[in-house]
Amino acid sequence: MSASSREMGPSLTPEILSHLGLANKTAAWGTLGTLRTFLSFSVDKDVQRLLKAITGQGVDRGAIVDVLTNRSREQRQLISRAFQERTQQDLLKSLQAALSGNLEKIVVALLQPAAQFDAQELRTALKASDSAEDVTMEILATRTPPRLQECLAAYGHHFQVEAEDDIKSKTSGILRDLLLALAKGGRESYSGIIDYNLAEQDVQALRQDEGRSTQGPWVLILTQRNPKHLTRVFEQYQRRTGQELDEAVRTRFRGDARAALLSLASVIRNTPLYFADKLHRALQESEPNYQVLMRILISRSETDLLSIRAEFKKKFGKSLYSSLQDAVTGDCRSALLALCRAEDI
Repeated sequence: MSASSREMGPSLTPEILSHLGLANKTAAWGTLGTLRTFLSFSVDKDVQRLLKAITGQGVDRGAIVDVLTNRSREQRQLISRAFQERTQQDLLKSLQAALSGNLEKIVVALLQPAAQFDAQELRTALKASDSAEDVTMEILATRTPPRLQECLAAYGHHFQVEAEDDIKSKTSGILRDLLLALAKGGRESYSGIIDYNLAEQDVQALRQDEGRSTQGPWVLILTQRNPKHLTRVFEQYQRRTGQELDEAVRTRFRGDARAALLSLASVIRNTPLYFADKLHRALQESEPNYQVLMRILISRSETDLLSIRAEFKKKFGKSLYSSLQDAVTGDCRSALLALCRAEDI
């Protein structure tokens, strides 16, 4: 079935819904991503198909999209290297010369190593004052520790400056403290044991800090504790104060600090729902925010996009696939739909 077809694909809803909220776990087929390793992978056939797509009479965009959105990132890297060996040409540069606009951006992102893609998005965000908090928080708070460290290493290598230095120069206050703490990747892992005493201590620390000028406890607790522990802290905070943690954040903080803390709390509670909300906002703009759509669909396609789709349908009453069909236009439409993969009934 063509990804851009209006016909609805196979329903994955029962399987998806059974795994809601389990973004860090695996399903029966090994992943909650929509894009998996292509079992009939032949690097030679893919190289020949891509070569034909860009050297034939007219650019075959459909073939390019079909190959790149049906191979894992590791397989795409193999294709890129094989293309260079067989043709003495750089696949990325060849495709950039053949394509333009948003489709070109998607293809570039698909062919980049994950760490390089994240590093570029992080750099762009830190250079743009209007998106520093949103995108930087997204990347630093949702990437696994190994992937985050790879991203930061790629950042330093490609831009000849450490990400931490750019964070220090481009942000300030509690936002800077939050981002720097997240960049250290020091969040505790879940041991399987709930420390009720520590949870109570954290609640008291957050309550006692109310009205003071220091935000130390908020930064320490929200960036260091594991998500399961923090979920209990959020629940106990509400029981002790009669106020949800989000309400306390809105009352106490302003501007970027407030937005960053609310985003971080959302990630901690339910990462797939956090991304579903971001996708919905991107689709609700007068012109879809293609950069947000591209970044999320590509970065989550091999991890938890099925869970994100399920949360999207559950909250907004309409599937992500249908929402993309209705809002997205142009050459990139088929690529975004292919990454989303299927309809949810």
